[in-house]
Amino acid sequence: MTSRLAKAKRIVVKIGSRLLVEGESGRLRRAWLDALAEDVARLRRRGQEVVLVSSGAIATGRRELKLLEKRLRLEEKQAAAATGQIRLAHAYQEALARHGIGVAQILLTIDDTEARRRYLNARGTINTLLGLGVVPVINENDTVATGEIRFGDNDRLAARVAAMMGADVLVLLSDIDGLYTGDPQEDEDARLIPEIDEVTPEIAAMAGAAGSRDATGGMLTKIQAAKIALGAGCHMVIARGTLDHPIAAIERGGRCSWFVSKASPRAARKNWIAGTLKPKGRFVVDGGALKALANGKSLLPAGVIEVQGRFERGDAVIVEDAQGLEVGRGLTAYSGADARRIMGHKSREIQRILGYRGRDEMIHRDDLVLT
Repeated sequence: MTSRLAKAKRIVVKIGSRLLVEGESGRLRRAWLDALAEDVARLRRRGQEVVLVSSGAIATGRRELKLLEKRLRLEEKQAAAATGQIRLAHAYQEALARHGIGVAQILLTIDDTEARRRYLNARGTINTLLGLGVVPVINENDTVATGEIRFGDNDRLAARVAAMMGADVLVLLSDIDGLYTGDPQEDEDARLIPEIDEVTPEIAAMAGAAGSRDATGGMLTKIQAAKIALGAGCHMVIARGTLDHPIAAIERGGRCSWFVSKASPRAARKNWIAGTLKPKGRFVVDGGALKALANGKSLLPAGVIEVQGRFERGDAVIVEDAQGLEVGRGLTAYSGADARRIMGHKSREIQRILGYRGRDEMIHRDDLVLT
């Protein structure tokens, strides 16, 4: 099972508040973070891409604001998040800089992973950062998204990021080493479940609740994250993160629970495009474009001879030949209005026509399914 981590091309790692921040003092656990950075650097040397989803901003900020001894009101949580996020980002920057790795901070809400245009913008930014060799550090935008503070958690946000980015493995580092048949603190017969290939009602019933003032997650949110990850073709592992070098410990065969996807991220995404999304428009393409698509290429503006319908960037569209036969479905990189303006033109002409430099492709091959 641990070989799944070694073979993964893209890995999302979620770090909980209690791993990063000492509970009563609110201090960052710098030595632990340095050990995690060494794990990340080792993955990077193997050619793997890493995205970090980190909790801890509120827990860190409440110490700076001297709010450790009270239950925080919503506005105080937002103030703590704004204060703590700066310290958190700086700590990651320092830890990874020792290994020559750059860091970028990205603050998201659940809406950023659902609303189509915001989803595409977020995915494009993260992909660009990964291509430049940078490790994105993602957290919820707690300062403005009140719903995320009251009801959100970074387990599900991490799963949504993993799905959005086509990650192969999602690692949830926690203060527990996996899913048990019961509460191991109360049930001496509770046993660890090392591998799960489906989130059944029985599996969901084993989940517990959140257990600390600073953490808003729990086993329940991890099970919900597993549903999202498995649906996206992404394996997920729950492992104890309190020890140093927690990712290396997983690879050495440490105790953990693997949720195993039956599909690859690419296959799951293609199925989602082909069978779930309602098409909002149509692209009619010429013979040259048909041949290119059959050879696994993207759809370029030059091959589009007609655009039908009203749609926005990121909407699903049908691709047809000149006789009206459907040949594929995909997510368009341009709105209907802009697509009509650039159809039939070379990609290098896009900026001159639209006044901005968009994607070279009308539909990228990763967002296209032949039918």
